[in-house]
Amino acid sequence: MSALTRHASYRGALVAINERDAPYLVGGTYAFRHYTGIARPTKDLDLFVEKHRRDEVLEALQDAGWHTHAAFPHWLAKAERGEHSIDVIHGSGNGIANVDADWFVHARRAETLGVPTRLMPPEEMIWSKAFLMEKYRFDGADVAHLLLRQGQGLDWPRLVRRFGRHYRVLLAHLVLFDFIYPGQRVVPSSLVLALARRAVEPGNRDANAGVCQGVLLSRKQYRPDTESWGMRDARLDADVSMTPDDIVSWTLASPAKPGPDA
Repeated sequence: MSALTRHASYRGALVAINERDAPYLVGGTYAFRHYTGIARPTKDLDLFVEKHRRDEVLEALQDAGWHTHAAFPHWLAKAERGEHSIDVIHGSGNGIANVDADWFVHARRAETLGVPTRLMPPEEMIWSKAFLMEKYRFDGADVAHLLLRQGQGLDWPRLVRRFGRHYRVLLAHLVLFDFIYPGQRVVPSSLVLALARRAVEPGNRDANAGVCQGVLLSRKQYRPDTESWGMRDARLDADVSMTPDDIVSWTLASPAKPGPDA
């Protein structure tokens, strides 16, 4: 499959969705290249949608000749035509980074494959990628590159709000950034200090005794903790959009591709 054929197929899909006026944002490799300048090969196209608008995009793709199905109902649908594949995403595999209206408010306008589109915001791309710490996939380098190239213009308060009570994940990436780029002053020092102080405040640990949050970072590597050692699975928390059935199907899914390239 040549890149020209693949690009023509995806271009046609984007045009079809635009003609339907179905709201979506481009993510993955195409958005990452726009934000960092890093180009890398990709075999699919990642589109982000609000859950209640997902079917509008899928119907537009169906009318354009794509076969669609819900791969994982809590976050991912797929469209396929021959060797070409489109991921239609309304959340994240761990049930945390769900697409909402704010993604569209802060989206960036750009052309993708020559088609006018909007890109997922860099803050949401960082939020989505920060939790990917699988055995065979770690998106920490992507987070570091996004911070390096977009840090000066990031809405830091909004990024912190996105992480919410999982702010330690953001803090970990900011500390790694300082290690990777010791001469760069992109990340506000005051933010790192504020998050670090928050992490060691008395009482912050006692409330979560007996829970394993590693399952929010890797769907398979912390199975002993929740299945054998008696720790509570953090994906069952009220603010995580996963049911017990979602957890089972996502945990046992094929490891060939842990998730789209957000």
